[in-house]
Amino acid sequence: MSMSDPIADLLTRIRNAQTAGHRWVDVPASNMKKRICFVLKEEHFIRDFIQVEDNKQGILRIFLKYDDSGEAVIEGINRISRPGRRVYVNAGKLLRVRGGLGVSIMTTSRGVVSDKIARRLNIGGEVLCEVW
Repeated sequence: MSMSDPIADLLTRIRNAQTAGHRWVDVPASNMKKRICFVLKEEHFIRDFIQVEDNKQGILRIFLKYDDSGEAVIEGINRISRPGRRVYVNAGKLLRVRGGLGVSIMTTSRGVVSDKIARRLNIGGEVLCEVW
């Protein structure tokens, strides 16, 4: 199976696992996915993530987060920039996700960061996804 968009696959696996009520989800590991998970953890959308070694590229085990009533913390997660249509924004054009309740995850010259950190550093970049 060839995968043309591994980030979209990561987001879809997280979305599907939360819909099904799973405690965690396993995805093939990569440095980009690790950085995205780090931002999700930093912004309190997931509980934690670890890398499980196998004899191939490794697996990221992402522990999902639910509130006290059992509802998923992530209400929505959308891919913005895709392989066929890249979306870039300048530092001054960063939009707020859901009025500041969500975050955009961006890849910048300083690495993969949330839109809040990109605003603070006054840098732009490619918008990977939005989470709320």
